[in-house]
Amino acid sequence: MSKTGGKKPPLIAERRYSKAAPKAKPKAAPKRTRAARPRKAARKSSWPVRLVTGFVGLIWRALWGVGWRLGAMGAIILGLFTLYYYAQLPALETLIDARTKGSVTMLDREGRVFAWRGETFGGQIASDTVSPYLKNAIIATEDKRFYRHLGISPRGIASAIRINMREGRGPLEGNGGSTITQQVAKLICLGVPYDPKQWKSEADYEADCRVSSKWRKLKEVPFSFAMEAKYGKANILTLYLNRAYLGAGARGFEAAAQRYFGKSANEVNPAQAAMLAGLLKAPTRYAPTGDLQRAQDRAAVVLALMHDQDYLTDLQYKEALDNPARLSQAAEAKAGGYFADWVMESGPTFLTQDTTEDVVVKTTLDQDIQNSAEVALANVFDTKVKEGSVAQAAIVVMSADGAVRAMVGGRKTQVSGAFNRATQALRQVGSTFKPFVYAAALDLGYDMNAYVEDAPFCINVRGSGEWCPQNYEKTFRGMITLTDALAYSINTATVRVSQSVGLDAVRKVAADFGLESDLAQGPAIVLGSSGATLLEMTGAYAGILNGGSAVRPYGLVELRIQGDDTALMGQEGGIGERVISERAAKQLTYMMTQVIDRGTGGRARLDGRQAAGKTGTTSDYRDAWFIGFTADYVVGVWMGNDDNSPLTGVTGGGLPAEIWHEVMARIEADLPATPLPMIRPDELPAPQWQGQTYDSGPVAQQQPAPGRQRQSDPITELLNAILGGN
Repeated sequence: MSKTGGKKPPLIAERRYSKAAPKAKPKAAPKRTRAARPRKAARKSSWPVRLVTGFVGLIWRALWGVGWRLGAMGAIILGLFTLYYYAQLPALETLIDARTKGSVTMLDREGRVFAWRGETFGGQIASDTVSPYLKNAIIATEDKRFYRHLGISPRGIASAIRINMREGRGPLEGNGGSTITQQVAKLICLGVPYDPKQWKSEADYEADCRVSSKWRKLKEVPFSFAMEAKYGKANILTLYLNRAYLGAGARGFEAAAQRYFGKSANEVNPAQAAMLAGLLKAPTRYAPTGDLQRAQDRAAVVLALMHDQDYLTDLQYKEALDNPARLSQAAEAKAGGYFADWVMESGPTFLTQDTTEDVVVKTTLDQDIQNSAEVALANVFDTKVKEGSVAQAAIVVMSADGAVRAMVGGRKTQVSGAFNRATQALRQVGSTFKPFVYAAALDLGYDMNAYVEDAPFCINVRGSGEWCPQNYEKTFRGMITLTDALAYSINTATVRVSQSVGLDAVRKVAADFGLESDLAQGPAIVLGSSGATLLEMTGAYAGILNGGSAVRPYGLVELRIQGDDTALMGQEGGIGERVISERAAKQLTYMMTQVIDRGTGGRARLDGRQAAGKTGTTSDYRDAWFIGFTADYVVGVWMGNDDNSPLTGVTGGGLPAEIWHEVMARIEADLPATPLPMIRPDELPAPQWQGQTYDSGPVAQQQPAPGRQRQSDPITELLNAILGGN
């Protein structure tokens, strides 16, 4: 007790629990034993499970062994094909424009583009300089993972398969999930060049390239990898920008932007970019020149994709929707389709239809006059022709030197490659031929004050028998002047004049004025039994306006290779040699003014402006014409049915004259009234009877010798006695 001092010794845990510590070991052992026993018992009691598990494991190990080997072999094969295509791919520059034919861009008289022919390539553009709106629109629409894949998008393919199966198609039918890289691979036909010996045309070659087969789909994979490796994303996008077809003959986005909007692809705004990108789905269907509203609706879808993918802010998106893209004035007008086709046909084929270069052609077309002609034609048919009529019409507007300013080849004006009734339809010209009869007479010394008889008579035509011309009104006026004979389109008088001057002289004048078609040989030629095109007839009347010199109608002013300053060819038409004297032409001009002022062409009369012209109606009313001119322009109008069936109640002095009036009133609206170059009757000596002879001035002029008369009257008997007729 004395040693401890009455204090208890401190508690020591080790000592207190030292005896119990060994007991903890036996407690842990049973836990391990209890945990192990159930597992051992389960294996013993589940031998079917062990059998199935073992079998599955065996299959898995076999599949895995075969699978990774096949995968490795496939990867090696894919790599080898990729290397092969990589080595075969040409330099990027050779793929930018691989067209085998060039294009023709046509400019009007003011130098403005109005038409294109062939596939136009607007010039190379690059992905780093093109409008960012356009680049983003393409990526948002065609391949939103473009910058995150190596040429193939498994997610895109899976999504396409799901869509195809949901819509009841096969997994590889319809949507293909193609990336931009794969689309470029198709555009360059997987590296297969165009061989003219193998393909009938470049169109057939490209159509075959677009055929999607399982084998071609497989080839796209290594080819796309090779393109990604060799060219890179930026250059692949550049190829896409330059090679994609975008409707209306536009190859590449630069050509499309120029064609639809009149600006470079580097300058398009969001709305225009969306419309261009929307064309990739179906270029022909969504071309704004075909259906602007449809193209704008498609552009709205593209704008929504751009907005969803954060390429457009809310404000930009709303502004683009509120102000959709519209066509340029030239694209909207689609003017001069018939004219452009005619220029293509009239130029050398190796520089037009079959050109291998991009050609620029400056022409004589006036887009304002072209539009006026088209509107005038539509207005007359809408207001004065019964609904459902299949009658056709054509119009040519020309300057006095033969420069064609407008051409309408049919009622459908916005066309390309259609039948052109102004240049291709050879139709009987009717009484529009009569001015050439009087031109021959005037050039031989007759004058407009000379008298000719309007009375019944017949002519014996060798090999055909007796031919008796009839007047339209079935009445006769007796002795009339040449001016009245033309103004009232008197058939008998005109035939008498032709008999007096000779058919050969008439035929020569007509041919020299430009009627290149075969002219009839018999006397009926003077009443318009020969055929000619509207272009030929309008050109012949231009010769009367310019004072009696022939013209060769032309539309091409200059042709050059795009980018070159030197022209390859220039104008090949215009004023040619003199056909009749200026005095004769001026008299004939006055005579033709009387056709409008008091004759058969009254409906063509223009307020406050001199005009001259001639009506024409063929037998059975199959063709109706009116051709005339002011001091500024010559306008020719033809109406008829394509099947040559008769028109119903249409004569040259009717609807054709009204169409002529509508055209002239529009194109002359802003021009000062210029008098026609003509000689008036009072400027010539007055004809007078001198006993039993007839004198009309400086040249003693006798009435044309009449043919055998069916009836006789005192005047006819007197003339027969004077002229020795029978």
